[in-house]
Amino acid sequence: MASLPFTLRRPWLLLRDLTLNRDKPDLEGLRRIRDPERFLWAILPHAARSFSICITLLPAKSAKAAAVAYLNCRILDSYEDLAPDLPAQLAALERYAARFVGDALVGDAPPLPDAQPTDERDRAHLLLVERCAAVDRVFLSLPSQVRVLIGDLVRAMAAGMARDAQLFHAQGGVLRGDEQRARYAAAVLGEPMRFVTRLTLLQREGRSELSPSEHDTTMRAGTFFQLANMTRDVEKDLERGIAYHGVLAEDLGETVPRATRHGVPHVDATVEQARIERVRAAREHLLRQALHEAPAYGELLALLDTGKRPGMLRASAMLMLSFTDRHYRGTAVRCAREAWGPRESVPALVRRALVAVFAPARARREASTRIARMTAAAQQLTACAEEHIDTGTRQLAASRNNPSADPNAGPSAGPSADPSADHPDTPSSDDPAS
Repeated sequence: MASLPFTLRRPWLLLRDLTLNRDKPDLEGLRRIRDPERFLWAILPHAARSFSICITLLPAKSAKAAAVAYLNCRILDSYEDLAPDLPAQLAALERYAARFVGDALVGDAPPLPDAQPTDERDRAHLLLVERCAAVDRVFLSLPSQVRVLIGDLVRAMAAGMARDAQLFHAQGGVLRGDEQRARYAAAVLGEPMRFVTRLTLLQREGRSELSPSEHDTTMRAGTFFQLANMTRDVEKDLERGIAYHGVLAEDLGETVPRATRHGVPHVDATVEQARIERVRAAREHLLRQALHEAPAYGELLALLDTGKRPGMLRASAMLMLSFTDRHYRGTAVRCAREAWGPRESVPALVRRALVAVFAPARARREASTRIARMTAAAQQLTACAEEHIDTGTRQLAASRNNPSADPNAGPSAGPSADPSADHPDTPSSDDPAS
């Protein structure tokens, strides 16, 4: 095991996370690492990406437990993403979760021999599955009560992912409606939020059970964060046959030019432009859903941070909020909407988070400001969507009253329209119940 105390290693880990190229992991170098705890911290930024810095900022007694928990979650994600078919997904999820019995581990992680990684990120995730035994050794070094919490997390998350994998399959690779997305997000990131909350309360108050309202807050906060992944990877998910919005059902398996923080790409082909517009409209809908859940994170912050003493937990929570706010601002630009503030650099956000360690009142004000701006943006985006629907309804009525009008002149003909108005993102009567 790594010999230096975590508090002394933290500055180096933060510097590494700020400078590491996550798109080009040194897979051979990672394979050569034999010390389990050193491997844990080396693989974490390739598994957790920006969350890695947030975990590193946690109090020393929480950071290692959170890293172990996150890597177990990432392994479950890899079974969902890289298993070749539904039976293989379900078998791997069930077998992995069954390993966690009380505070113990039974058996090895199931391999993924037929996985087909598409990029270096996938290959790093596959390496994590292959080296799961190293994560297991660190897990077994944790206190018994913490191991029980991680086991609860893995079993709950695996059950939710198995349920939603079957729903994806039954609906042809698509989730439909806000309710289905929220339930999926609760399993994928709501459960990790619940784990962090239980871990914090266990270490601070000696209790780990949550009240119904506390549980609801963690699930909604998880939805707020998980929708960031959905909005980021819309095009990549379509290529692998997955969509988190009903309007994208006809685009499954297609390659779509990717929107960037510089805006929506323009192409000449009418069919391709229509597909790009569907992606933009779906991404905007996901963004609206996410921003409406931003207040839940404010509630979670109030639960986690008492503000009574200097706190690395406060710094971690503030950095997580700042990163997510930054992502959603960029997502607004990708949707051809105006961001609600300037683009902020990662080093600047880290510096602000570190100041929060000793400035709880300032941290609360910043959190309130960020959440208020996201909430206002959600309301503005909702108003824009309603305006599109109203315009489309008026144009449709006009075309029916004037049969000689151009049938292609409706709201779906141009890039400013909202295709989701013509393809409701809700289950039809033939869809499985949500």
